[in-house]
Amino acid sequence: MANLTKRDMVVKISDDVGITQQQTFDVIQKTLEHITDSLADGDNVELRNFGVFEVRLTKSRVGRNPNKPETDVVIPARATVKFKPGKIMRQRVLLRTAELSQQNGA
Repeated sequence: MANLTKRDMVVKISDDVGITQQQTFDVIQKTLEHITDSLADGDNVELRNFGVFEVRLTKSRVGRNPNKPETDVVIPARATVKFKPGKIMRQRVLLRTAELSQQNGA
C-alpha cells in the first residue's frame, strides 16, 4: 500500500481544480495550520462527512522498560488527538475489509 503525501495531494488537487500548485499548497498548508491551532486551543474540529478531531486526556499509567522489566515507569497523563471518522468515510473504508482480510491471510 502506498502513502498519500501532502505533495501528492497538492498535485492532484491542482490538476482537478485548475489552480497553481503553489496556490494549492498554500491552501492545504493554511487548512492544516488552522486545524492544528484549533486543536491546540482545545476546540474540536468537525469536517462533515469526513470526521471529527478532538483533544482527549489520556490517563496516567504504569509502563515497563523491556530492558529493565523490574523497574516500573510512570507514564504521565497527556493530551492526545483522537479521530472519529464520519459516516461516508467509515462506509467507504469498510468496503476494504475483504481485501485486507485476504492480504492478512484471515
